[in-house]
Formats: sequence, C-alpha cells, structure tokens
Amino acid sequence: MMDLYGKMMLALFLPALLVLLFTRITYNRYVALSLAIALIAASVYAGYTSPPIIFVVDAFSLTLGFWLASKMHKK
Repeated sequence: MMDLYGKMMLALFLPALLVLLFTRITYNRYVALSLAIALIAASVYAGYTSPPIIFVVDAFSLTLGFWLASKMHKK
C-alpha cells in the first residue's frame, strides 16, 4: 500500500504528463484532457484515490497539463 506522500506526488505529476502525452498523440488538447479525465475517473471508480485531497491535486495537475499543452501547441 502506498503512503499518502507517494499518492500526492503521483497525483501532482501523472495527470499533467498524461495530458501532454495524449496531446502529442492526438494533436488535440481537448481530446487529451478528456482522455486523462476518463482515466482518472476510472481510477476513482476503482477506489485507488481514497483521500479527498487527491481529487484536488489531480484537478490542479490536469489544469497545469492543459496549460502546458496550450503553450506547447502555440510553438
């Protein structure tokens, strides 16, 4: 079982990286955001994100990833 610190670190970086990866694959940041949200929703449904603070960190990371994908898209 992973401790809270490990879950927080994964929740901070993994959703943003997923958005960036899916943006590179699909060439559309909205589709990438939707795919990342769907993966996180599936993990929530499966019960992998137990503390409620993880939801907030996931949302922040998704927002950061979308912002970075927008910056990457303009180049």
